[in-house]
This record gives sequence, C-alpha cells and structure tokens, in this order.
Amino acid sequence: MDSKIKTQPTIFVIFGGTGDLTSRKIAPALYNLFLDGWLPDQFSIIGTGRTQLTDDQFRENLLNDINQFSRSGKAVKAKWDEFSQNIYYQVSDVKDSETYKEFGKRVEKHNTDWKTKANVIYYLAVSPNLFPIIASNISKAKLAEDPLKTRIVIEKPFGHDLESAKELNKLLSGIFDECQIYRIDHYLGKETVQNIMAFRFANSILEPLWNRNYIEHVQISVTEQLGVEDRGDYYEGAGALRDMIQNHLLQLLCFIAMEPPTSFNADEIRNRKVDVLRAMRKFSPDDVRNSAVRGQYGKGWMQGKEVPGYREEQKVAPDSNTETFAAIKFFVDNWRWQGVPFYMRTGKRMHQTASIITIEFKDVPHLVFPTEAAESWQQNRLIISIQPEMSIRLQVQAKRPGLDMVLNAVDMVFDYKGTYNSPAPEAYETLLLDTMLGDQTLFMRGDQVEAAWELIMPILSTWQAKKSLNFPNYSADSWGPEIAEALIARDGFHWFSLPANGKK
Repeated sequence: MDSKIKTQPTIFVIFGGTGDLTSRKIAPALYNLFLDGWLPDQFSIIGTGRTQLTDDQFRENLLNDINQFSRSGKAVKAKWDEFSQNIYYQVSDVKDSETYKEFGKRVEKHNTDWKTKANVIYYLAVSPNLFPIIASNISKAKLAEDPLKTRIVIEKPFGHDLESAKELNKLLSGIFDECQIYRIDHYLGKETVQNIMAFRFANSILEPLWNRNYIEHVQISVTEQLGVEDRGDYYEGAGALRDMIQNHLLQLLCFIAMEPPTSFNADEIRNRKVDVLRAMRKFSPDDVRNSAVRGQYGKGWMQGKEVPGYREEQKVAPDSNTETFAAIKFFVDNWRWQGVPFYMRTGKRMHQTASIITIEFKDVPHLVFPTEAAESWQQNRLIISIQPEMSIRLQVQAKRPGLDMVLNAVDMVFDYKGTYNSPAPEAYETLLLDTMLGDQTLFMRGDQVEAAWELIMPILSTWQAKKSLNFPNYSADSWGPEIAEALIARDGFHWFSLPANGKK
C-alpha cells in the first residue's frame, strides 16, 4: 500500500534497543509502517544498548521479534532484506556523554549520504530514572538544537508524583521546545479511542444529548486478567492509581468530556483536554474516604490454574500496601457536566480483560407501557469497547416479535471487524507515524500531565499515609472488592461489563 502522506527522511535512535518494549512494540510497529508504505525512502533505525552486538546480530534479534509479535505475521524475506539494510546497532552506556558524539557522527553521515537534513527522533524506551540523564547528554552533545528536525519520545510513567513530573518537565523544557517533546501514551493510539472524537464531532445527532440534561452517569472500566507477572519491582512503586488512572483512564475521560474544538489542530484539542482536567472537582480527605476505593488481589483460580496473591508474587513485599485495584468517582464541575458522576475502575486479576466506556442516558420521563410489557426495561446506553472487541454499540428498547407488547433491549452496533476488511494498525504504529509527521494531537502536553497529577495527589497521599488493614480484599477471577460495588450502588447504579459474546 502506498501512503497518501509522505514522511520526511528520518533517523530513529532507540535508547533501550535491546529491551522488551523495542522487541514487542517498537520494532514490529516500524516494520508494519514500512510494509504499508508510511516510512520515507530514506530512513535509519539505530538501536542502542550495553549488550555487545554487531549490526547483523541486532537485525537477527529484531527479525525474531517481528516474526513473533508483528500483526502482519512472519516477515517476507524480500521485504525484510529491504527493511533491515536500514537497521544499525551501537553499543553505548547512556550515562557516558562520549557515547553521544557517535550518534552525532552517524546523523551527519546519513545527512551527507542523503544530501538532506533528516528528522531525528530520540526514543527513550528505557527506565524512567534514565530520562533526565539521556536528555541532558543529548543537550551536552548539541544534538537537539534544531527544533524543527529533532524530537524526543518519552514513555510513561512521566514522573512518580506531581513534584517529579514538574522537575522532569522543567528539565526537558530547558533543552527542547514543547513542540519537540512527545509524551507517549499507547492507549491514545488505539483505533477505538481515536474514533471517540470522530463519533462525537462528526455526527450532529449526538451533540444535543451530550450533557447533564440527558446523560445520567459515565463509566470507564479497564480490567485485566493478568497479575503483575515479573514486574513486581516496578509495580510496588506504582500501583493501579499511578499505573493506569493518572494517565490512561483520565485521558479517556478527557475525550468523553471535552468541549468541541474549533479545529483539528493539535494544541486546540489538547487545550480542550486540559480544560476538562482543570474543571474536575478536587478531593478533600473526606472525598477520598467516600469516593475512592482501593483493593489488592489474593490468590485464586484463573482459567483452571491456581495463581498466587499479589503479596506472593516475585519482588513484592509480603506486607505490601500497593493497590492492584482502584475505583474512583469523579465530577467535572462545568456547565455541561455539573452533577454527572464519572466512575472509573481498573484492576489486575479480574474476571475479564476489557476496556469499556459506558454512557448511560437518563430514563424516559414517563413510562407509557404496561408493567408486564417492560419487565426487562433498561435505560439507553452507549457502549464504546476498546478491547477485547473494537466496537461502538447503542442499546435501545424495541418490541419483541409477537402478538403481545413486550419490550427488550437491542443493540445497534458498529464493529470494526464487521465493517472493515483491513486490519486495524497497532497503537504504536499510529503514534510513531504521528511523531514522524510532527503531529502531537495524541500526545500529552506538559501542563496536561501536571494537571492529571494534581488531581490524583490527594488520593495518592491519603492511601500512602494510611495502610489498608484488609488487603488482600478480592480474589483472583473476581470483579474486585465488594466496597467497589458499594461505591456505585450507593448512587443507584451498577458496574457494566461486556458479556463474552459482546451482546447484552
């Protein structure tokens, strides 16, 4: 396939080139972009790491990764040969400033060979503690002086709390212009997430209903069957609140709650998202007790296999206070959303792996049908499923076939598999292409990151200051702790989950 948008000559410098993120996500994404004609004719991928490898050994490793993780399946030899001749490896210690001079020489050589000045993307697929070191050394080596040609991609987590996020923002903004900084959140690259904006702002029938007059509440639920696996040391310093809510789930909320932008300009869209975060009601200590729930999974059975509790996982403290589940009720205090609760929940070792946004509309003001006709009555819902299926479904009431008047809920469904034949790109493909094109629409701006941290800091501080006495409080393969059900049930609602067959 030939792309309609031509990208400029580009050099990717991947710090952490031998790491898991490069293997599973970055390398397959770049290869698929190449197959689909999105990469420029002149491009170079330079992997870096401390492991001693030749160019050929590094290429062989990436080939194995692509064969295992690419959505397009195993690489075709002719295509791989064409792609791999642009791959190089450089042994480097990111803490050694001398290393960066070699990057400069490689960039200059490509510029000379290509007879043009290429875009240079520094991708930090490394531990967060290395972000400041790498950024500072890029600056010392004078590798980021052209704001139009150099970009830096920062993986999450962006900061450990508000203060560390501010410090990292300050350091980066002293080296790069904001237009060069790409804070990546892979959730925003998912097709269904992007389609929220298209669904909202390309259809006039929705806008009159998209407010407190018609919407009763909103749920955002991201659940995982997996436990922490071998990431216990990372998760001990993170927890569900930092790992999922501060970034992924709040970003989804912003897409749902934002005001219509005046254009599809990146900063205009990001301005509207920041407006949402700034309008969200701040938490007092009483609010934390009444509107935020935490949990930690215990041992249990998942798909016929016994699994350990969180405190029995590798590299986890036996008395850990880290939450593996969080459920929170938020409010957006503005004209559109005043009084509408936004419920979020996320957790590990849950009954289902799913990412679902549910918008429940207010009930009809007067029920004209007899009671027996509406025994299975259900309020209208709009359900946006990000995974396991990619779909948008509107649940409405309809008459069941027959001579009597009996109503039941039916689904009006748009689903990707049934509508489009071509496979959806992976999130990293979308975000890497946007980085090459200089489009920051799906990337978080510095003030947006800080606003998200400001919102959750009272919850984080309260939970850290007071140890939970009932951990673990939910078993593996459940829907989380009972107090999470109470959080939403107090308001007369219940958590929505998508049945395995995707139908109600």
